[in-house]
Amino acid sequence: MMFGLSPQYIFLMLFIMAISFAAQSYLTSTFGRFQKIRNARDLTGAEVARDILDANGLSNVQVEPVAGQLTDHYDPRTRTVRLSEPNYASPSLSALAVAAHECGHAIQHKQGYALLNIRAAMVPAVNIGSQFGPLLIMFGLFLSIPSIAWIGVIGLIGALAFHAVTLPVEFDASARALRILESNGYLTREENAGAKSVLTAAAMTYVAGAIGALVTLLYYVSLLSGGSRRSE
Repeated sequence: MMFGLSPQYIFLMLFIMAISFAAQSYLTSTFGRFQKIRNARDLTGAEVARDILDANGLSNVQVEPVAGQLTDHYDPRTRTVRLSEPNYASPSLSALAVAAHECGHAIQHKQGYALLNIRAAMVPAVNIGSQFGPLLIMFGLFLSIPSIAWIGVIGLIGALAFHAVTLPVEFDASARALRILESNGYLTREENAGAKSVLTAAAMTYVAGAIGALVTLLYYVSLLSGGSRRSE
């Protein structure tokens, strides 16, 4: 019990694994389906990204391939859009949607989108909090020192705050991507629904992460609150 091996903890872990697996499976299946469909303009992800960036005054932002699948991201430190190898070279509808999404982050950066800057500033502290938070909680419970455990809870609160900031950042990047794709003629009417499906599936992985962080935090808070009541 002290080390979190209670039935409630096991159920919590299974729940988080289930929602994460469901979100990832949905993304993989949706991405795979539209990866088989070529976009009407027959542009690769790299070509679309370069075109969007140049059109938005971001010729200084590089577009590079990165190993793996669904490893696409924008690096604000080096001002680089990195597309997974399948998306970089593929003219698929999935590649087009993902490339536009990552360009959406680059545009956010250029415009000084506040939440993007806040998220970047939170990363170092959140990495420490999410890694050591549960350990401090278990350590505090084991030694019966609640103050140590509550410091761990603060770390988990930071992780949840990071997810709370990430969600609007990702949703905004997807909204920008769809507007750009539609207004600049990258998509046909039929393709619009497909691109939206890809971006929605990607967003669900962030929603699942936020739910997992919230449930984990609530579990540990209830555990500590219950322990505090029993000690009174």
